[in-house]
Amino acid sequence: METVTLRPTFQHPLFSSAKMHLGSISALGFPPPSLSVQPARHSRSLIVAKATVAVEQELKTKVSLIRIGTRGSPLALAQAHETRDKLMATHPELAEEGAIEIIIIKTTGDKILNQPLADIGGKGLFTKEIDEALLEGSIDIAVHSMKDVPTYFPDGMILPCNLPREDVRDAFICLSASSLAELPPGSVVGSASLRRQSQILYRYPSLKVVNFRGNVQTRLRKLTEGDVQATLLALAGLKRLNMTENVTAILSVEEMLPAIAQGAIGIACRSNDEKMANYIALLNHEETRLAVACERAFLTKLDGSCRTPIAGYAYRDKDGYCMFRGLVASPDGTRVLETSRRGSYTIEEMVQMGKDAGEELLSRAGPSFFNW
Repeated sequence: METVTLRPTFQHPLFSSAKMHLGSISALGFPPPSLSVQPARHSRSLIVAKATVAVEQELKTKVSLIRIGTRGSPLALAQAHETRDKLMATHPELAEEGAIEIIIIKTTGDKILNQPLADIGGKGLFTKEIDEALLEGSIDIAVHSMKDVPTYFPDGMILPCNLPREDVRDAFICLSASSLAELPPGSVVGSASLRRQSQILYRYPSLKVVNFRGNVQTRLRKLTEGDVQATLLALAGLKRLNMTENVTAILSVEEMLPAIAQGAIGIACRSNDEKMANYIALLNHEETRLAVACERAFLTKLDGSCRTPIAGYAYRDKDGYCMFRGLVASPDGTRVLETSRRGSYTIEEMVQMGKDAGEELLSRAGPSFFNW
């Protein structure tokens, strides 16, 4: 912005005398004050006003460089702040104060907390309103938990970036037992996830599982108040919130296979917004992106919804290959079907592995298996 320097209009020393007669001023060769002083003050006012407008415009430009859309839960905000910090570290112009703005958007999943997710729409409950804001231009990028993202994207939107994945395992939280196996028969375990409910009932049919919704803080409060005896939460979320002191035990992936894309953060932008695509491209963690693509290919083939307990996990093994495990179950845990694959860690083969695993379980389960 051009710097504007304000210079005061020259005044003869004799002007300082309030008692000076106008005729004396004219005699010295100066015009009367009414002709010289007023235009100078008016000119200065215009210059100051223009400078103020220029500063305001510059501030607005800084604020609108990137607008990040997110849900308002503590975990969602932690993920948005992680994204902001990575953008600031990668792009110097975004490190200036006010260059990145975080905009909170309330989704359907946030508004309705007293019903199971499957009963209020399933897919997209935590992303729909954010994606709409992105497409209409109210925000520039959207930050999502990948396990909340449907297997399809709205026209005009792409999701080319995944941040490095956090721990995929689930955490067992209880005030009276150190593991699920130690809970007495009839103990109530709270979880909003059919995936967790079915796997708990499959291994521990004597336990009772109930729908248990709300953010991490709400669920921990309900547990402390005795609404349930235990609950399971994603370890990734507890780590991002610095709340791992609440963890009683960490469940292995053999005992509790994770949700599709659990622990992964996705960043979306408009498909025609090259500037935003370039910004977030440098944040992408390719190993995570490929693993998530494998798992989502499995989910897509099964046409999974919140009414179907589905789990899957792809990772790079010690030899550099992709290992994938997938699972479908009946909600009551009486039937669980599993499969696994191993192949090269490339996008083409990993996506095909996910599809093949899904086709196998569809064939083994039969058409009636998914009619819950």
